[in-house]
Amino acid sequence: MSAHTQTAASEIDQYLKGQEEKGMLRFITCGSVDDGKSTLIGRLLWDSKLLFEDQLATLTAESKRVGTQGGDIDYALLLDGLQAEREQGITIDVAYRFFATDKRKFIVADTPGHEQYTRNMVTGASTADIAVILIDARKGILTQTQRHSFLVSLIGIRKVVLAINKMDLVEFKEEIFNKITKDYQEFAGQLGFETIQPIPLSALKGDNITAKSENTPWYNGPALLDFLETVQINETKLDQPFRMPVQWVNRPNLDFRGFSGTIASGTIRVGEGIVEPSSGQTSTVKEIVTFDGNLEEAFAGQAVTITLNDEIDISRGDMLCALQDRPATADQFEAKLVWMNEEELLPSRNYILKLGSSSTLARISSLKYKVNVNTLEHTATKTLALNEIGICNLALDKAISFDPYAENRQTGSFILIDRFSNATVGAGVIDFALRRADNIHWQSVDIHKEARSEQKGQKASVLWFTGLSGSGKSTIANLVEKKLHSKGKHTYLLDGDNVRHGLNKDLGFTDADRVENIRRVAETSRLFVDAGLITLVSFISPFRSERQMARGLLEDGEFLEVFVDTPLEICEERDIKGLYAKARAGEIKNFTGIDSSYEVPENAEIIIDGSKASAEDAADQIIGYLETKGFI
Repeated sequence: MSAHTQTAASEIDQYLKGQEEKGMLRFITCGSVDDGKSTLIGRLLWDSKLLFEDQLATLTAESKRVGTQGGDIDYALLLDGLQAEREQGITIDVAYRFFATDKRKFIVADTPGHEQYTRNMVTGASTADIAVILIDARKGILTQTQRHSFLVSLIGIRKVVLAINKMDLVEFKEEIFNKITKDYQEFAGQLGFETIQPIPLSALKGDNITAKSENTPWYNGPALLDFLETVQINETKLDQPFRMPVQWVNRPNLDFRGFSGTIASGTIRVGEGIVEPSSGQTSTVKEIVTFDGNLEEAFAGQAVTITLNDEIDISRGDMLCALQDRPATADQFEAKLVWMNEEELLPSRNYILKLGSSSTLARISSLKYKVNVNTLEHTATKTLALNEIGICNLALDKAISFDPYAENRQTGSFILIDRFSNATVGAGVIDFALRRADNIHWQSVDIHKEARSEQKGQKASVLWFTGLSGSGKSTIANLVEKKLHSKGKHTYLLDGDNVRHGLNKDLGFTDADRVENIRRVAETSRLFVDAGLITLVSFISPFRSERQMARGLLEDGEFLEVFVDTPLEICEERDIKGLYAKARAGEIKNFTGIDSSYEVPENAEIIIDGSKASAEDAADQIIGYLETKGFI
């Protein structure tokens, strides 16, 4: 190898090493519509000479074709990559861009300003260290500015750049800059920001983007890029206790058993003690295995496989943690929740909660209030709509390990997933564990369900009758109970109308109330099954999710879904109470089958054709099923 080649190779190695050693800053741009977020980042990339020739050529051509600057360079097009964004001149999705200067590497998330895309903004903010909040100097602080500022504080970002943009359109007047700065600082005083750096900008013209502008001689602060290159960020992930959610148990052969995952926070070394906090099992690290070879030490952000010196029971969803600094473990906690779905939150419904690699069923046990993000006031509510934020208590099917979000963003945040559509419907951050469960213990009793059932000569079960109002389910359930009674069987009938006179008299007929209605009845029917009874439940129960929840409370084979399949037109013909007529006239709201949906069962054990079978025949069909299956 020639001396020239060796020198070139050495220079390349030094350059790459320098790039590796640079710190990384993640930041987000947010604010109201048309405040210039995409233009700001585009201009930052342009002025920093961080664009390739093909990008410059494409930008020039696109600016002439779909730009908003009369043929001049439209810097926003660098970020607005979707065709719909370019056609409408708005940002819809989160656009991420990587760039680097001599001092630091950056990942910027350009987020939408429109309210309906608030969920996208939350996604972009979830990994950011700094928020650049833009304000149009002509308009001052707007509702969406306040909304995004609140969300930024909710996510845990503590340093903010107040980018007062379009100063060229107000003649770079100092008094306008000072007034907006003062107004924002008064508003943001409640949000807990550590740093608010106001900067007067013109993203379009390039003032105070990469260098101080001559148009603002009265401004003594840094240019935007100077601030981003020098602002101190806490490397909290390394300073925090060791946490690694287990994503996979790696068992290629009998001689190797490792636990694979990405380290969420802290460091771990060979020989150090670890604990799986939910079970309390402990061990020490034997090896830290990676694709490139074994390590003596691993850090937050690294994907590794850890082997232990002891055989302990650890599965996907568990968490390996520092032995001397354990996370909380609980099945109830208080959290802040951002609702991200078109369909409203139904507090008593079961959702899948995913935290790290752990998944479990969870429901909102108490929705305390929602936050008016414009005024930060707390408002009583029974549900949350798209983009609304609430403070709530969650109850989980099993205890999970976590840290409060204020202490660890990685292990203190979660998402909620719809059980049927698999769509992400909410994102939340955990405030603290609810210790009420610590004071409640299951009381052991000597007489159990099997003994009670055997004494009665029957198999305890739930017959869950579902169908539209007027389908005949209550009539059929009543006949089935009479026939069982004549056979000497022990039963109880829970009817929808009757229960609403007592246990559920406080509930209305909104979707949220219907969900809570079924939750209470399902819990009650579980107690009756424990008593050894054949329990007949006759409720419209329009949602599959709640019928599945009721099934899940019982052991396999104890829940029998009876779908009384009667067409809507026949139910209306039988409308003795005139309910359908009132619903059609708009006198009754949220009536199932008219302005509230009914989700047909997909795998009911018993299906009754309500348009053909008489109530007597239907009852005999059900009794025959119970005899054939050994329930009676």
